[in-house]
Amino acid sequence: MIRKVLIANRGEIAIRVARTLKEMGIKTVGIFTKNDENWPFVYIVDEAYPVSGYLNIDEIVEVAVRAGCDAVHPGYGFLSENPRFAGGDNIRGTYLHRSIALIYGACWG
Repeated sequence: MIRKVLIANRGEIAIRVARTLKEMGIKTVGIFTKNDENWPFVYIVDEAYPVSGYLNIDEIVEVAVRAGCDAVHPGYGFLSENPRFAGGDNIRGTYLHRSIALIYGACWG
């Protein structure tokens, strides 16, 4: 069961994913860069963590682990189009790190 999801995106995409997850009773974790720290999506999520960039896979997975996430939703663009992050065949449920699943292909929001 997924209880907490890191949203690896920003802006309107992050807001839509966060709203949908909250409607499902799932806790949300956001990431933001220095330039985005005052954007609305940072305040919509239950927890938000600073990152150096939205394409830094190792850092994003590290934040997901530290925050206790069960899954990562890549959103649109950024990491969702990166084969290294998406896990080859882009199958929903690909595991990124131990028990953190990648939610891929879900049209949420």
